Amino acid sequence: MNITINPAKKCRVALLLSFILFISAHSFAQKPADWQLEKMPAALETDFALSALPPQLRPAATVYLLDPNKGYYVARKGSNGAICYVTRTGWEWAKFRNDVAAAIGFDAEGARTIFPVEMDVAAMRASGKYTALQIRNTVIDRIRKGIYKAPARTGISYMLAPVMRVYPGTPADQLVTTMNMPHYMFYAPYLTNTDIGNIPDGRADGPVVINAGALFLGARKSPYGYIILPAGQTEKAKIMAENKDLLKRLAAYKPYFNTEMGGMKH
Repeated sequence: MNITINPAKKCRVALLLSFILFISAHSFAQKPADWQLEKMPAALETDFALSALPPQLRPAATVYLLDPNKGYYVARKGSNGAICYVTRTGWEWAKFRNDVAAAIGFDAEGARTIFPVEMDVAAMRASGKYTALQIRNTVIDRIRKGIYKAPARTGISYMLAPVMRVYPGTPADQLVTTMNMPHYMFYAPYLTNTDIGNIPDGRADGPVVINAGALFLGARKSPYGYIILPAGQTEKAKIMAENKDLLKRLAAYKPYFNTEMGGMKH
């Protein structure tokens, strides 16, 4: 038996099927929402990045700036092995935000082993092709495959800038805070707070191990742990006094950098 379908009806059916497939594809596909970052003024970003380092390292340090459409690039080539930049994406939190900004400095070992992760994360976000979750999963996969490696020696990362806007807790918290907390970070791959006697885990009145990646990789499987040591009160007061102008410029650029009303701002 031959069944004849009206050509007009056949066309409507085809259009309907195409529409259903289109809606389904867009409903279930991941979308990299809010991936686009705003470019910081180069002079402000440079001064902010350099403030992460001790004064004696700044003149010969390499400065990286962020092109939101491409990723990090060398704005000033240095000669002492130290680098500095402003991080804008916390890959561990699997969330794109436009109000995260912290100046970080590394010695040569951190520049060799840790900064490549930051470069790749920035490039993936800048491409607009990845969701924040896809970026996190990519980093975790590369760590597990040994593409990203732990520091091979003891070293130090500097976060001596007068202000930072960061995730202060674990990736489960999703809280972003502006704070005045210049500090030193010593590489501590695979260590826990128990290893350094900071118990109960992570008490705030002494050196503390921070390793957000451990939440996904396991306590002794994430290579990017740090022992955090805050600057002393005298050093902190000096840092804040010497960076009054930078603090004003940052607050004028984005109000969320302003902590004058209480020292910490969510």
